[in-house]
Amino acid sequence: MGLNNRLQIGDVSNNGQVEIVDEDRLCYLVRSTSKGATGLRTISKRLLEEYVNYWSEHPDATSESARQALSGTSEIDKYEYGYTSTLSVMAQMVLQSTHKVKNNVSSLPRQQIFYGAPGTGKSFTINQEIKGEDVIRTTFHPDSDYSSFVGAYKPTTREITMRDLSGHPVVELGQTLTEEKIVYEFVPQAFLQAYIAAWEKYATCDEGNPQRQFLVIEEINRGNCAQIFGDLFQLLDRNHSGFSDYPVKADTDMKRYVAKALKGLTIPQAGAINSLYGGRDVVSEVLEGNILLLPSNLFIWATMNTSDQSLFPIDSAFKRRWDWSYMPISDAKKGYVIDVAGSLYDWWQFLEEINKKIESTTNSEDKKLGYFFCKAHGGVISAETFVGKVVFYLWNDVFKDFDLVGPIFDDTVEGGKLTFAKFYTEGEMKTKVRAEKVAQFLGNLGLTPVEESEEEYNGQAENTDDSENPRATWSVSERKRYDFWEAFLAYAQKNDDFKTYFGGTKKAGKDHWKNFYVSGADFYMSVVLKLWERAIALQVYFDRTTDTYYHLADQKKDIEAEMDTTYEWRENPEKKSSTIVERIDDIDFEDKEHWTTIFDLIITRILRMREVFVKYSKQQ
Repeated sequence: MGLNNRLQIGDVSNNGQVEIVDEDRLCYLVRSTSKGATGLRTISKRLLEEYVNYWSEHPDATSESARQALSGTSEIDKYEYGYTSTLSVMAQMVLQSTHKVKNNVSSLPRQQIFYGAPGTGKSFTINQEIKGEDVIRTTFHPDSDYSSFVGAYKPTTREITMRDLSGHPVVELGQTLTEEKIVYEFVPQAFLQAYIAAWEKYATCDEGNPQRQFLVIEEINRGNCAQIFGDLFQLLDRNHSGFSDYPVKADTDMKRYVAKALKGLTIPQAGAINSLYGGRDVVSEVLEGNILLLPSNLFIWATMNTSDQSLFPIDSAFKRRWDWSYMPISDAKKGYVIDVAGSLYDWWQFLEEINKKIESTTNSEDKKLGYFFCKAHGGVISAETFVGKVVFYLWNDVFKDFDLVGPIFDDTVEGGKLTFAKFYTEGEMKTKVRAEKVAQFLGNLGLTPVEESEEEYNGQAENTDDSENPRATWSVSERKRYDFWEAFLAYAQKNDDFKTYFGGTKKAGKDHWKNFYVSGADFYMSVVLKLWERAIALQVYFDRTTDTYYHLADQKKDIEAEMDTTYEWRENPEKKSSTIVERIDDIDFEDKEHWTTIFDLIITRILRMREVFVKYSKQQ
């Protein structure tokens, strides 16, 4: 009799004496408890198989008789007497399936609430973690109640056979006539749908782990949880195997529906499940609809906005039955910008500044904004979206009780305060967002537009003289660029080839580009940082378009094959210059710990570009 898949890590004997801690190809590591003492034992799978065979032939034996019978014919003589007790219990776990149901259906919490400020990605996180799973969703709101969460009788239409006064079917032209009639039926809602689906999965899993079923509750604190869950609250207490500790008696209507829905099902692990309840046949009671009992494969996850927590406070008894996963406010590094009449403002910089104001004003983190508070289309948040969602939330939910105190609310142009009405035009049937007021509000927070010069390098002169410009006066972009170049130049000097061809100590600057000159050539290399696009452009730049550019362009196919890339070849007639550009995307400028990876990429590519372009420029 093979032992494959018969015992798994986490299995526990019904009497609690043996727990499977680990295993490999030859042995089990078990935690064994006897007479109050607990210890770890290594159990040979080959020896266990001999015990299994013995117990299968002698079901009324004792551990001592098993040892005596196998003594001299197996390895049991090598072990102390306590081992025969452990082996006997494990043999019965294999043969009778009396061990407790495997608790490794999943290491995920059965009941979990993801909570945090609005826009922190709570629903997104759940979607990512349960991608590909069976999910039933519902959303709580102030009018949610037990019947809308569990189920209730509702009027529905059903097609029935028409009958005459004698009760006979009405037939015309050989066809039996039908009619639609309103009848009342028990209609299951999200909880009961997930409950039935979970038990159905248990019926189809044989002896293995059943497929998981998720019930996701959005905005759980917008409903009155005590009223919505009712006596189901008791089911949230789970035992170590993931089943409800305390089954709940089903009412008559629910009993009738559940019994009908689960009719004909058999649960292969019924014996193991019943052993959790002292041998009580709870599985039959579940299938007959007499009791409700959450199976271990039913996961109930929920989201909660801390900004709504005062709507229906959740009592401590309810809270204790959930795992809580805090979703902090963090930079998702998506590069979102706010578009105000063509000027782009950094979304994350705005969140940092406004969240400081929210905390200092309200003395709370509950009302802060998360990165995904509003959707960006193509990475851009329009002024209309910004005012309609962000400004509206700030003015009406966050600062409404604080009289718009502070300079960020000052209208420095028209005087007074920046009331919400000032963000819209007046006296028109269709109002429009006033971009100048949005820009004024962002300016009050200390934000400046993302510099347009970041987009391209067109031969501008480098500026490294920052002696008269204190760092505190620099923009966020300037500080980031300076730090990057300073670290890069220090790192690059350690590369011998770089020192040879681009030698000399360069000075860091605030510009978004850095030039590296090629001796004896009428072009040079330029590295362009595109912080907001999370990209780098590596360029061969001609201040004036020469015959060399056209000569290289004629060999475009060979050059790109040798460089294993596709270049953008741009002749700029107005500036009389030309550029050959390689763009590299998905550059994480925020991850300073891995900047050296970016540095190595830049150094490798520009050295290779110098070698290849110099070679082809000299070929006739």
